[in-house]
Amino acid sequence: MADQEQQKDIKLYNGENTRMKELVDTLNEAARVYYVEGNEIMSNFEYDRLYDELQVLEKETGIILKDSPTQRVGFPVLSELPKERHKSPMLSLDKTKSVDDLAAWLSDKEGLLSWKMDGLTVVLTYHDGELIKAVTRGNGEVGEVITHNARVFDNVPTKIEFKGDLILRGEAIITYSQFNKINEAISEADAKYKNPRNLCSGSVRQLDARVTKSRHVKLMAFALVSAQEQTGESVNFENSREKEYLFLKAQGFDVVDYKKVTAENIREAVQWFSEEIKTNDFPSDGLVLIYEDIAYGLSLGRTAKFPRNAIAFKWSDEQAETTLREVEWSPSRTGLINPVAIFDPVELEGTTVSRASLHNISYCEDMELGIGDRITVYKANMIIPQIADNLTKSGNLKPAKMCPACGHETEIRSENEAKFLYCSNPDCPAKKLKNFSLFVSRDALNVDGLSEQTLEKFIGHGFIHTYSDIFHLDRYRTEIVNMDGFGEKSYENLTEAAEKSSHTELYRVIYGLGIAGIGLANAKMLCRFFGDDIGKLRSASVEDLLEIDGIGQVLAENIVKYFRDADKMALLDELLGELEITKREDEEGTPKTLEGMSVVITGSLNHFSNRKELQELIEKAGGRAAGSVSAKTAYLVNNDITSTSGKNKKAKELGVPIVTEEDFIKILEGKND
Repeated sequence: MADQEQQKDIKLYNGENTRMKELVDTLNEAARVYYVEGNEIMSNFEYDRLYDELQVLEKETGIILKDSPTQRVGFPVLSELPKERHKSPMLSLDKTKSVDDLAAWLSDKEGLLSWKMDGLTVVLTYHDGELIKAVTRGNGEVGEVITHNARVFDNVPTKIEFKGDLILRGEAIITYSQFNKINEAISEADAKYKNPRNLCSGSVRQLDARVTKSRHVKLMAFALVSAQEQTGESVNFENSREKEYLFLKAQGFDVVDYKKVTAENIREAVQWFSEEIKTNDFPSDGLVLIYEDIAYGLSLGRTAKFPRNAIAFKWSDEQAETTLREVEWSPSRTGLINPVAIFDPVELEGTTVSRASLHNISYCEDMELGIGDRITVYKANMIIPQIADNLTKSGNLKPAKMCPACGHETEIRSENEAKFLYCSNPDCPAKKLKNFSLFVSRDALNVDGLSEQTLEKFIGHGFIHTYSDIFHLDRYRTEIVNMDGFGEKSYENLTEAAEKSSHTELYRVIYGLGIAGIGLANAKMLCRFFGDDIGKLRSASVEDLLEIDGIGQVLAENIVKYFRDADKMALLDELLGELEITKREDEEGTPKTLEGMSVVITGSLNHFSNRKELQELIEKAGGRAAGSVSAKTAYLVNNDITSTSGKNKKAKELGVPIVTEEDFIKILEGKND
């Protein structure tokens, strides 16, 4: 009997040990992709679930395997950037999803509750008032030196009033609005960035600071590491964490929003944050609670993995159980076919949800998905619908064998250790549809009446094969007039709209071509730089393009690659034969008083109804309306010249003239002498 029990224990141990190895390998791979590549192969929810399972098994067995993620922080960095060891390890925080746990942890002490920003942690060092070094968190012990990039963050002061030695930590982030703006400029669906954190991670670690600058990275300070006067004495913050924050604010840093809390009012504070996160423009994946009493917090010491003076809080994602009814395979203009889950509608975070991205085939296989499965769904960061768990795990889902758009056989490709479904048909109508939708859109050729639904019909009937076909719909007059939803009047309106759109500006054409990374603003900038000369743009080299403010290496290479493609150029020549390219009005008769200059507008305006109105005048005068102050800024327009805003401070640091609206109007008119 004892032998049987022993054998049972051995089998149980072997099973748990195997599972632990699986968990360690899976979590380490997720960490490698997250920390090294700035990407994700699983959701935060899934990672936390597997991590918690591993911790339970380690506690039950008393065994901790080599390389267990519970025993280390982060992952070794891998890049061409210089590396530097941190003076003190940057540890992760212990976490909870319970407000009661936060109150118990705080006990009778005061704390500061703030956002847990979802970006890339950076350590800044200042000496004698100047920024001398910036290092990423890396794996917590060794980070990457990115000083050249930190200098071009939107809101990081390169000089501060404090002349001693200052070290602080902050989170580099890219706002949702900026993230969306960058993604909108990327025409290929599968080339778009997955989330702001991924984009920020890559932007902060660029070798070329011009790329970083164009991404408009911001830094939110969340910890003062040390502050020593020139005498060598530490600054006295009277043992108050809040006074450290106020000191950083006084130096010109943007500090993460916080609330002072006690065990009695922390629930109310958490509720406030939970409402604010729904409308925030910045990414956050939880909250951080730290003791206001600095000395008390430090006296608690640390574990091997966590400091004891702070704790992280993550919202318990509201989940709902539902049934997976269908998987929609959605083709993109690049051929990638994305799986989308369709399930019975459920209420989550105040909205009705019935769809969620399944990312790729590997994700579907790992989830063991099948039609009819009972699944639980949630909103990641209270925004993006995701599948939390598959309760049935039937595993009967099969990838589409035929492209739903063209019926061509699909193929599975492996990329970065994940499997994706593609349609390899170069003439797939889904690819054509997305291309033509952009080409006829309002900011491009603006062909009124050619909706995506109409384009789908025309492409399907063979009326449209190339861009120039849009201007020869008269070839199919009879067929169009007799189509459902059309008639003589609709046909006439459509052909008139096409004729009207053939008289256009070059920047609209360039934008409509869908060149990777070329949004409307970049299209305007390119055309202005080359004087609306398509020949000069087509023959431009990477070096030529890099001279344009805002064009980085990758974008320059994309542009050159496009205009070196013989097939694309043949289609472009055919298209140009249908168009009458007109000079923009701002090129004729308007004095170029701002030729080549970059201007930033901030604050309220008195003489213009909105900023866009003034920006258009700047462009007509040959200038460029920028969003942030830099060394290349010619003027900062601000009616409140004495303001202590970040842009005013930056302008003063860089010697950029700050002018009122009235003074700037004189500059526009050439009367600034």
